[in-house]
Amino acid sequence: MAKSKPSRPSSPRDKRGASVSKIGWGDRLQAWSSHHKTSALVSLQKLLATPLQSLMTWLVIGIAMALPSGLFLAIDNVKTLGERWDGNPRVTVFLQRGIKEQAALKLRDKIEALEGIASIEYVSPQLALQEFQASSGFGDVLDLLDENPLPPVYIVMPADRAVSTEELASLSEQLQAFAEVEFVQLDLEWVQRLQQIIAFSQRFAFLLGFLLSLGILLTVGNTIRLAIENRREEIVVVKLVGGTDAFVRRPLLYTGLWYGLVGGIVAWLMVLVGTLVLMGPVRELSALYGSDFSIQGLGFIEVLRLLLISTGLGLAGSWLAVARHLHLIQPR
Repeated sequence: MAKSKPSRPSSPRDKRGASVSKIGWGDRLQAWSSHHKTSALVSLQKLLATPLQSLMTWLVIGIAMALPSGLFLAIDNVKTLGERWDGNPRVTVFLQRGIKEQAALKLRDKIEALEGIASIEYVSPQLALQEFQASSGFGDVLDLLDENPLPPVYIVMPADRAVSTEELASLSEQLQAFAEVEFVQLDLEWVQRLQQIIAFSQRFAFLLGFLLSLGILLTVGNTIRLAIENRREEIVVVKLVGGTDAFVRRPLLYTGLWYGLVGGIVAWLMVLVGTLVLMGPVRELSALYGSDFSIQGLGFIEVLRLLLISTGLGLAGSWLAVARHLHLIQPR
């Protein structure tokens, strides 16, 4: 009886007899990472190959990002100036005329016992009259008066500079309740005006930033659409040899990313130059008012936020253009 031949280990083959290759996840990840690096580098090289067109797009994005960024920076500087200004919210307490100085000093202890008091400054009638003579220019006329008509005054500073209008009104009512007090003047008008101006400016800046962001999306999207049309034959060939939409999409997305990133850098440089140009005149103007205020530029966090927003807008604009037009290009 003939012995059967030992069977050989069969190699994996498909129905046509070709060997089936297996690609591990490591190789796939390496290929994916390599294509990302190549796409990023090639897309940047293509932008630099057309410097005039790329520069125009970067300038458009830079101006669109610099306008709201500069406005927000101006608002922050106004806030800082308002906090440092010697016109912080305060309450002026006018005492009864003819009150004795000892009674006025006892009232000081009562006011300091109230909650939310940062400091108290006492202005005697004599000191108030001297300041009025120096500032009004009627010194000779005031010398003819038989008695000092000015009452003693306490200037009360709240503990929190960002104190609300309701809290200041409540403090004013507590001070008015003292028998030694003639009346209380609440210096709130300038605070309310400043708060309303800042609130309006912030809303305007947000609206302007939103509209300009739409402009960036349209600009980048239209630029990527033109790039797709110019590379139509190349895209068709890539799809004929098995290239997927993701493979074709990747360099276009990196193009939008570079548009946004470099545009953000241009915007930061514009804001920086504007800050340096205005810094000297603002410092000289503040010195005339006895202040050492100077313009503060964008900090590290603000610059990082600007670059992230600009890059995100560029990437989003390219994604919208690719999603709309790439699938329409198919091999016949």
